[in-house]
Amino acid sequence: MDTVDRGLVHALQIDGRASFRAIADVLGVSENTVARHYRRLRGQGVLRVAGLVNGGRLGHTQWTIRLRCTPDAAGPVAKALAARDDTSFVYLLSGGTEVSCTVQTRGTQDQDALLLGRLPRTSGVVSISAHLLLRGFVLPDGWQGLAWLAPDQADRLRPPPVEAGDGPIELDEGDKALLRALNLDGRAPYAELAAATGWSETTVKRRLYALRSQGIVSYQLDMPPSAVGFGTQARLWIAARPAKAVEVGEALARHPEIAFASLTTGPTNLLAALNCRDPRDLGHYLTERLAPLEAITTMETAPIIRTVKRAGPLLL
Repeated sequence: MDTVDRGLVHALQIDGRASFRAIADVLGVSENTVARHYRRLRGQGVLRVAGLVNGGRLGHTQWTIRLRCTPDAAGPVAKALAARDDTSFVYLLSGGTEVSCTVQTRGTQDQDALLLGRLPRTSGVVSISAHLLLRGFVLPDGWQGLAWLAPDQADRLRPPPVEAGDGPIELDEGDKALLRALNLDGRAPYAELAAATGWSETTVKRRLYALRSQGIVSYQLDMPPSAVGFGTQARLWIAARPAKAVEVGEALARHPEIAFASLTTGPTNLLAALNCRDPRDLGHYLTERLAPLEAITTMETAPIIRTVKRAGPLLL
């Protein structure tokens, strides 16, 4: 990627719906140049902007699931999980015999059906562990590996802060149609969103602002880390002393290699996603960057062999 590509990528990470004009002003290039670079990267399948719903604002619960499978079953199991509308970040790990993914459930009934019903009976699944995600320290849209713009440039693109909300929010059918369209293309023009909802463009703009300011919808840049030179990814399951778990999670969030970190239930109390440039870089991180965190008692590293799905469709 050239400097315009990298600036564009960082800009879209900050605000996936930032206008080409606003990005061009920050980069010091023409609006047509920004639009051309975006169309090229989008057309090559390098990036897309996805509108994602904060499931917590709808009363949903998030889990991270690990499935150990027979060698012939891991691929089909991962593919089947990726086809579901309640999954995201589906990976093949550890030589291709393990699957990891994130799952959202609407309530106890959905949760029990998946975790106690369907998955345990799936052919080729040897074992399952499910961990409730309790608190995020860094999310994929906060990964520092995409940073390129100077702080003052980034501040010019940053969207307004999200309002705090209490309790789940109910969406009507128009909202759901709008969110589905944004999930396919977070940069869909207002005219296209109006056609999807049957609303006027003015109504679409007003509702989009409300959904975003209430923290219901956000825009995530969906692209492989390898596109910006991070060819080695891994999942980390970390056990830290309970009194220090939050402190370790906050330390992980300050590491530019960490793309995701969350407090979880289970025998390990932290989950992290790690992006490194190569295996040597991964080894350096584990032994020299992570090792000084003395509150960590045990850690398991599972390299990602294949990414089957990143940002997923919406559970509405």
